Amino acid sequence: MDDVGFSGGDPPSPPQAPEGSRWRRAFGRFYVTGVFWYKFHFWGVTHLPQWGIFLFVTLFTTFFYFALLNIRRAIASNLEQILGPCGFLTRELRIYRTFWNFAWCLTERYEQFRPGRSFDTDIEGSEHWESLAESGRGFIFVTSHLGNWEMGSTLPATRHQKTVHLVREQEMDPSAQEFIEGLLARFSQSNYVTHFAGDLELALKLFEALGRGEIVALQADRPRVDGRTRPANLFGKTLDFPVGPYALARLADVDLLPVFILRKGRRKYQVVVREPVRVPRTEDRNADFGESLEKVACEVEAAIRRAPYQFFCFRTLWPDA
Repeated sequence: MDDVGFSGGDPPSPPQAPEGSRWRRAFGRFYVTGVFWYKFHFWGVTHLPQWGIFLFVTLFTTFFYFALLNIRRAIASNLEQILGPCGFLTRELRIYRTFWNFAWCLTERYEQFRPGRSFDTDIEGSEHWESLAESGRGFIFVTSHLGNWEMGSTLPATRHQKTVHLVREQEMDPSAQEFIEGLLARFSQSNYVTHFAGDLELALKLFEALGRGEIVALQADRPRVDGRTRPANLFGKTLDFPVGPYALARLADVDLLPVFILRKGRRKYQVVVREPVRVPRTEDRNADFGESLEKVACEVEAAIRRAPYQFFCFRTLWPDA
């Protein structure tokens, strides 16, 4: 349940943070976003045999399916907009499949930290990736909370020896944030740098990285607290997208590369690379942002349609739908 914001004290939730509950404050570290579940999950992945991991994920999925009523409602509402109305049993199956996929993606993300665990990745549209990687110029890797998105951001670092700067939100629980930072410090590659939103110098660091020909990996579909947004069309409804990736691409004069990482089976993934998107540089900056944002939103929608049960948005996106 990562990638939701925290900035000290009792912070405002990001616009697309998971649906909350009155139990959050009462349960503290034992709530779903608390550090207990991060550590427990990591322990299971790193200590259990293969058959044990399967049982662990099954129990994990079933427990949270019954425990997280508000998130279940949000998943059902979003999938109804994506897939259309359905009956009760189909609705519950949709919800469970989403929890199941999320549990496996999170498990396999932790397995990257375990020696001897190989992953099978197939790249669709590799020519788009190769052309930018070989140009020597920096570019912005944009994706959504679909499948195992963090795994995809490591590929340029391993396959092309390119330095990648991944930007992620801080965790809602400060203890969970400390745990994640510790894991990243222990296991991250030297050419894979993680930044957390909230760094006042982050924009300058990313701009300088792009100028050195490095890669920046950003979420294209998740606004930040107090961040600038612009509405785009998604599944026939409007949804606010962050302007930040487009402003950075325009300023640095680099391409946006939409990339989506879809889980196909046990430690098997398909990396879907779409055509680069160029942000125009005319006198009408807002129009420039709007044109490129709509193109990326179309790619996000197409990717979600390919794997709707791997769309990990746990907040109701269209309350009036």
